[in-house]
Amino acid sequence: MATNVPETMQGQFLEAFKKPYTLRSVPIPQPSTPHDLLIKVDAASYCHTDFVLAEGQMPGFPHAFPHISCHEFAGTIISHFSAPSSQASAFTVGDKVGVPGRAFHACETCFECQGSKDPVSQDDKGYSVYCAHAENNGISRDGGFAEYAVVDARQLAPIPSSMTAVETAPLMCAGITIYAALKRCQLHPGDRVAIMGAGGGLGHLGLQYAVKMGLRVLGVDAADEPLKLAASLNTGARIVDARSEKPTDIVQQLGAEDGKKDIGEKGVDAVIVLPESQAAFDYSMKLLKTHGRCVVVSFPEKGFHISAHDVVFRDISILGSLVGSNRMLREMLNFSAEHNVRAVSKSFPLSKLNDLVEDYHKGGGGKLVVDMSLQK
Repeated sequence: MATNVPETMQGQFLEAFKKPYTLRSVPIPQPSTPHDLLIKVDAASYCHTDFVLAEGQMPGFPHAFPHISCHEFAGTIISHFSAPSSQASAFTVGDKVGVPGRAFHACETCFECQGSKDPVSQDDKGYSVYCAHAENNGISRDGGFAEYAVVDARQLAPIPSSMTAVETAPLMCAGITIYAALKRCQLHPGDRVAIMGAGGGLGHLGLQYAVKMGLRVLGVDAADEPLKLAASLNTGARIVDARSEKPTDIVQQLGAEDGKKDIGEKGVDAVIVLPESQAAFDYSMKLLKTHGRCVVVSFPEKGFHISAHDVVFRDISILGSLVGSNRMLREMLNFSAEHNVRAVSKSFPLSKLNDLVEDYHKGGGGKLVVDMSLQK
């Protein structure tokens, strides 16, 4: 172990479903394979998936209690395995890194690891974020709601010098997820995209990314606080209250603005669906032009009802999007630094994680982050 590192750490543990987290001391984990690095966690962001996991709505996860959640965090490298891999050796003690949840200990040999043809998820041969045999920080194994964590060097993204750990942590899931969804829309500057759930953790980042990509953007939400948050960003996107504005009226307005007469060419080129409600999905489909793309990020327990008429007669493409590759993760971080894309966030000390969760249920939008530098 590196010098000046204590033998134990504080961690917030999930010990049963539907129960508060418990703060207690445990031994600090140790690197056990050549790809492993020990990091001091500097910031850890709360995701909707953390809530889903804690409620017992992810079958089979966690594998056992007690469990440390959080799959989007950032930290400082403390030590390597005794014989590090070339990927791990590329990082030095003291480096600041962002840590996504997926593909801890990817198998290197499966179909995905040997070379996915999907440009959004494709990484160098021997590693894939879609490896079915890998573990996931904060889901199938311990994550970032602790003072220290062991991570896989192949997961990591160096933090740009202009960004802090608190700014980086929300981008390790929310940021890469919405960035990858925008890439899957296959749009060009000047095209239109609608983001459903625009005031949420992913949505408000998506507004910023989309505008900086040169797209014309509609941000749609249906709750007061998220709508206020989306409007406060001043991105230039049109913010739509789905409770009072009908999608058919919006389509007509966009058609008039674009000088389009045929109904099939009015509307947006792509929509990204972030909420889990059928109403949000239906609303988004009505915004689309013929031949448009619907990119689904949410995964409600009962799924979505899809209109065969939209798929067949309007040639609407519906596809899912999870995360992006490590290559895209680094691209997203550099894009965020260059264009000043940041999450609107509220910070809590590690000891107040249960207060953070209580705040999450108020539905104020943005991101909630554990900042390890805050006093207990």
